[in-house]
This record gives sequence, structure tokens and C-alpha cells, in this order.
Amino acid sequence: MVVRLERRAAMHDKRHHLRTLTCSKSVKRKNVTMDDLLCIYKLKLKLEAVKRELSNLIAIKRELQLPKVSSPSLPPCGVEVEKGEKGFLVRVICEKGGDKLVSILEVFEEMGLTVSHARVSCNLYLSMEAIVVAEEECALHVKSIAQAITKAIERQ
Repeated sequence: MVVRLERRAAMHDKRHHLRTLTCSKSVKRKNVTMDDLLCIYKLKLKLEAVKRELSNLIAIKRELQLPKVSSPSLPPCGVEVEKGEKGFLVRVICEKGGDKLVSILEVFEEMGLTVSHARVSCNLYLSMEAIVVAEEECALHVKSIAQAITKAIERQ
């Protein structure tokens, strides 16, 4: 008799816990069980909806990722230096990345050249056109300037 009462009290406690978890308002065992099953079914539906939404977002992310555009085939480094009226016209085309522009400007400074006008672009590759003027009248050659710039770029 006592065992039966203990079992009944334990079942009552378990049903009470289930009612509080599922927010069920019924007292009968059959109704509490049905409410629990309904709650579990709703949770499964929510989980499936979240999984579907996640897979849709992953698919959209894959579609939006742009393919990597390879840069047009350029020589690894192209340096042209021409003697002009006011100084030297320097054209540089190379792959972008690193501190190549800084290195080029440091070369100008070391050689005693001042940049009077420059145009730089870094869209697909580093492209620079600059007019540099010698600070002092010294015998600078086009070839020596081109070699110094090429070495600075290759160091990077």
C-alpha cells in the first residue's frame, strides 16, 4: 500500500514537472502527455525551419562570392624611365602588394630626386607615373634609375 502511494506521488511530481516545462494546464495524465508530444513536435518543426534557413543562407553566400579575378598577364615588374625637359618621366607597372610604393619613393630620396608630379593606381596592379627632378645637377642616367627602382620592387 505504501509503495503504491509513493509511486503515485512520484508520478504526480513527474507530471507536475512536465506541465511546468510544456506550460500545460491540464491535470489529467493523458492530456499532459498529449501536450508534451505536441510541444516536442513543435520544437522539431522549429528545428527543421532553422536548418532550412541556414542552408538557404549558406547557398546565398556561395552565390554572392565573386570569383577571383586574375590580373591581366603583366611582366612581374615593368619600369620605364625617360629623360624629359624638366627631369625624368618614370613609369612603373607591377603586381600590387607589400610596400612597393614606399620603396620606390625611398629610392628617389636616396638618389636625390624630388617628385614634382605623380599619378598612382592600385586597382588590379600597381601603376605609377611620376615626373622626378634632380635636386642637384649630377650625372644621373636613365638606366641607373631604372635599375634602382627594379631592385627596390624585387626586395618586396
